[in-house]
Amino acid sequence: MTIFWFLVRRILTGIVVMWLVATGAFFLFFARPVATVAHEIAGRAATPQVINEVLTNLGLNQPIMVQYWHYLDHLLHGNLGTSFSSSGNVPVNTLIKQDLPPTLSLVVGGTVLWLIAGLTVGIISATRARSFFDRVSSVAVLIGLSFPTFVLGEVLIWAVYVQLNKNGLHWIQTGYSGPSQGLLSWAGHMILPWITLATVQAAVYSRLSRGQLLDTLGEDYIRTARAKGLSERRVIFRHGVRAALTPVVSQLGVDVGTLLGGVVVVEVVFGLGGLGQVSVQAITADNLPVIIGFVILAALFVVIANIIVDLTYALLDPRVRIT
Repeated sequence: MTIFWFLVRRILTGIVVMWLVATGAFFLFFARPVATVAHEIAGRAATPQVINEVLTNLGLNQPIMVQYWHYLDHLLHGNLGTSFSSSGNVPVNTLIKQDLPPTLSLVVGGTVLWLIAGLTVGIISATRARSFFDRVSSVAVLIGLSFPTFVLGEVLIWAVYVQLNKNGLHWIQTGYSGPSQGLLSWAGHMILPWITLATVQAAVYSRLSRGQLLDTLGEDYIRTARAKGLSERRVIFRHGVRAALTPVVSQLGVDVGTLLGGVVVVEVVFGLGGLGQVSVQAITADNLPVIIGFVILAALFVVIANIIVDLTYALLDPRVRIT
C-alpha cells in the first residue's frame, strides 16, 4: 500500500507537470497576433487558402481562453493537432507513430550497451583503484568524452560497414529496419548506432559509478560489514554497488528522457529517421503543431523516467524511504 500511494502521488505530480508544460507551450505560441500564429501553423510555404483553412479549423479568431480550452480538450483525447505543412495535412500523432520506433530502438539499445560497459568498467576501476586497469580506463574515458558523436559515427561507417560490405559481409547496414523484419536484421542495422550513442555515455557512467562506489566503500556500514566477516564480493555487490547506483539511476532518468528527443546526430549519420531528426526539420520549417507535439511528448518521457527513478531509489538503497 505504501508503494501504491507513492505511485499515486508521483503520477498526480506528473499530471501537474504535464499541465504546466502544455499550458506554457500554448501561451508561448498562441498568445500572439492571429495572423502570425496561423502562418506558423500552416508553414512557410502555405498559400492564403491554407492559412484561411487553419484559421477556420482551429478557431484562431475565438478568444484566447476558448482556444486554450479546446487545446486542452484535444490533448486529453490524445489529439496533438495536424501538420498542415505536410502533404495531405498529416496528423502529428501519425508522424510520431512513424518516427518513434527508430528513436526508441536507438535509445533502448544504446542505454543497455552503455550501462553494461560503463558500470562494468566503473565497478572494476573502483575495486582496483590506481591499478593498471584503472589508469587505462581513465585514458579511455577521456578519449570517449572528447570524441564527437558525428565523427565516431562516420569512422564506424567507414571502418566497419564499408569494409565488411566490400568483403561480402552484409549483416551490418545503415538505415532502419524494425524488429518486425527480424531481430537479426534489426540488430544489424542498429549495432553501429548503438555503439556510437553508447561510447560517450559509457565514459560518463564509468566515472560516475567509480567515484560513487569509492565513496560508498568508505562508509561506516561498509567497514562494519567487513568486520562481521562478510566476503568482499558480498560487501561490494550487496551493500556497496546497490547504494552507489542511486546517482547513476538519477542520471539515467534524465538522460533517457532527454535522449528520446535529442539523438538527432546519430539518426542523421546513420539515416535512421526518428523523432530527433523530424523535430529539427519541424523547427527549421516553423512547423508549429509538430513542435508543440514533440515538446509535450518529451515532457511525458521525462515525467515517466523520473517516476521510475524515484521508485528504483528505494529498491536499490534501503536507507531511502518511500514517502
